[in-house]
Amino acid sequence: MQRKTSFSPVTDSRTRVLILGSLPGEESLRQSQYYAHPQNRFWDLVGAAIGTELRTLAYADRLATLLRHNVGLWDVIADAHRTGSLDSAIRDARGNDLKQLARSLPLLEAIAFNGKKSSATGRKLLGEDGERYSLVDLPSSSPAYAAMPFDEKLLRWAVIGSIISKKNKADS
Repeated sequence: MQRKTSFSPVTDSRTRVLILGSLPGEESLRQSQYYAHPQNRFWDLVGAAIGTELRTLAYADRLATLLRHNVGLWDVIADAHRTGSLDSAIRDARGNDLKQLARSLPLLEAIAFNGKKSSATGRKLLGEDGERYSLVDLPSSSPAYAAMPFDEKLLRWAVIGSIISKKNKADS
């Protein structure tokens, strides 16, 4: 079983919402891009939440657009053994230093978990530091999570846009 490694965080000093996945899947690792599988709905969901079409943009432009909207990305797992892309196949995981990253982001107010594995692992890694932030559990954007219709996922992911617009209005 091959050991898989997460990507570097995509954040800057203006990041207000940090979205955490579990560990990149096979297609993402192959392309060295977050959420590269064409059936993963991440770019549709987060794009709708921030009011910007992301899927049609080049990858670098997607990331730059997220940062302009004060949204960052990372994964809760630094590396693990896993065959395939399913979270249920993750073994011998080593977590990323979420506490250190969160503390380095002066405007961070919310951490959103993309799926159950991300939430369970991320909350454990954050420990008491998690109390500093609004922690949000989002339904997984993965095509493997088909129990919830896309429209329902869209409604639940809208909280990201709400957090950002609320803060932007306060800054005006």
